[in-house]
Amino acid sequence: MISTLRRSLLVLLAALPLMASAVAAPSAHDLVQDTTSRLLADLAANKEKYKQDPQDFYAALNSIVGPVVDAEGISKSIMTVKYSRKATPQQMRTFEENFKRGLFQFYGNALLEYNNQGIVVDPPRDESGDRTSVGMTVKGSNGAVYPVSYTLEKINGEWKLRNVIINGINIGKLFRDQFSDAMQRNGNDLDKTINNWAGEVAKAKQASENAAEKVTQ
Repeated sequence: MISTLRRSLLVLLAALPLMASAVAAPSAHDLVQDTTSRLLADLAANKEKYKQDPQDFYAALNSIVGPVVDAEGISKSIMTVKYSRKATPQQMRTFEENFKRGLFQFYGNALLEYNNQGIVVDPPRDESGDRTSVGMTVKGSNGAVYPVSYTLEKINGEWKLRNVIINGINIGKLFRDQFSDAMQRNGNDLDKTINNWAGEVAKAKQASENAAEKVTQ
């Protein structure tokens, strides 16, 4: 009896990885919906603490949003082939981390000012291919409604975020232009551009805000 039970347990343990892989990964729509819900719930519970310690908020963003972002793919896209093919693996890893930190800082302050005016994820779209988009509308404190579109790609069977377009502003393109401009200003010094990326994100944020003001005028 004990021998039979032991064999049964061994078979069950051996089958667990197969059972886990058989569980369907969430759809792109559900991934965005779930991540947004978790983020807003965490923000509602900890907003005052995060206002006192923004770094703690960036860490929470990394924990909630980080796993769904294709940091490697986006980093290469921002660098473009022109620069990414010259980067060492260590430089790429450093830029991926700096990119994620900059991305969370890019959105962090705006989220801390968000007072649950209203966020609605659009109905699901066709997800039969390896690339899709998920739309969202965000209501601002001034009552204006801003469209947001997330671009996702399927990587190893799971959807990952590749780009965001906010109110017509393509954040991926904005970062690519900012990186290219920084490389020119830094004399094509890749390390300098990577290590100073936080400052470039601040410039990109200002550029996006200026563009948003022109759109709403």
